[in-house]
Amino acid sequence: MITDADAWRSRDLAVLWHPCTQMREHPDVLPLVPIERGDGAWLIGRDGRRYLDAVSSWWTNLFGHAEPRIAAAIAGQARTLEHVLLAGFSHQPAVELAEKLLAIAPRQCDRAPLTKVFYADNGSAGVEVALKMAFHWFRNRGEDHRTRFVALENGYHGETLGAMAVGDIPLYRRTYAPLLAEVLFAPSPDAYLAAPGQSPAQRALQAADELATIFDRHPGEVCAVILEPLVQCAGGMRMHHPEYLKRVRQLCDAHGVFLIADEIAVGFGRTGTFFACEQAGIAPDLLCLSKGLTGGFLPLAAVLTTQELYDGFLDDSRERAFLHSHSYTGNPLACAAALATLRIFDEDDVLARNKVTAARMAQLAAPLAQHPHVADVRQTGMIVAFELMRDGDKHTPFDPALRVGLRAYRAALERGVVLRPLGDVLYWMPPYCIDEEQLALLADVTRTAIDEATCA
Repeated sequence: MITDADAWRSRDLAVLWHPCTQMREHPDVLPLVPIERGDGAWLIGRDGRRYLDAVSSWWTNLFGHAEPRIAAAIAGQARTLEHVLLAGFSHQPAVELAEKLLAIAPRQCDRAPLTKVFYADNGSAGVEVALKMAFHWFRNRGEDHRTRFVALENGYHGETLGAMAVGDIPLYRRTYAPLLAEVLFAPSPDAYLAAPGQSPAQRALQAADELATIFDRHPGEVCAVILEPLVQCAGGMRMHHPEYLKRVRQLCDAHGVFLIADEIAVGFGRTGTFFACEQAGIAPDLLCLSKGLTGGFLPLAAVLTTQELYDGFLDDSRERAFLHSHSYTGNPLACAAALATLRIFDEDDVLARNKVTAARMAQLAAPLAQHPHVADVRQTGMIVAFELMRDGDKHTPFDPALRVGLRAYRAALERGVVLRPLGDVLYWMPPYCIDEEQLALLADVTRTAIDEATCA
């Protein structure tokens, strides 16, 4: 008997090409789950089954699916203005959102604040904006030799060509390498890579020293450093000490280089503070935001930058202007969703509540560190990751052919939990509305999934 869900799977596979997917694996290897609606931390399938969204639908959802306050803000905006080009025009949601973002942006007592906002359509596009701004600013000054970017090994910033060039995950990068700009890659400060007896802070400072040597080898060539503060998300939820950010800020200042903070995934409370940079007490020259910016409702990105950088484009020449554009730049519906998202942070005291939730996540995750095939359990705020390795040895990965992560994903999905892995790394990054009962389910299913995926 063909069910409604089966019919939707057939219709889907007849017409859709899914992202980040080897389509040959559908439908047999990789289950395709038709979703009818969302409700808080749950996704409800066409067959009525409920799935706990433990990964916040690719890290976008903050307060739960169908959050009524954000939905109402979008509906209200749709009745007045759905879109207008932002070149030569303006509208209230775009202005108010920019004002609010700048008011809460990371600050550093000895630095000028971020004062300008440029909108884009998604995270990758936001990274492209930041890269182009940094490069173009130096060109406007006649410093044509500053053409290099420094990025971190194991970093990820998106899949458009510019963003991919500053990423270092072979799965995404290798095929397109001939199309990509040449980038200088610095060693990751990843605490997982620490030598025996080396603390996370010591590992961070070691990596910063290695970054310093890159600057020394390429004097006057670098225009910007780009990094993900505190957590390299797509790189396996690898985490580093805030001391690294402090040292990078100092190095960028010493060498006259811009610092681009990609907080697309780690911003808006994910790491325990509103922005991850706050934990190091630093402010970047360019701050990239997206994903949680609209609470997971609509695509929107914002790049925040300084007055100095903005002023570098002011001229009578069109060629010296920043002519980057997107058709939906500053879309009113998306800006309204973002404004509602920011209001919820104030109304619900989200960061305080997240501290309680993160502490409970730590308690529930701790026993899994004793699992014979878990090499590491790590946490930053509302992000917890489990590194699956054979016999729990961090130097002995499972044979990739076993696809342990995929097996764990399937086992969890069968039990109503979405644990989409990063290779053989499982992680929790749930919506902030997750409750005690849902957390207990998440922990129980995670253990079962690891057991099934790693059994001989």
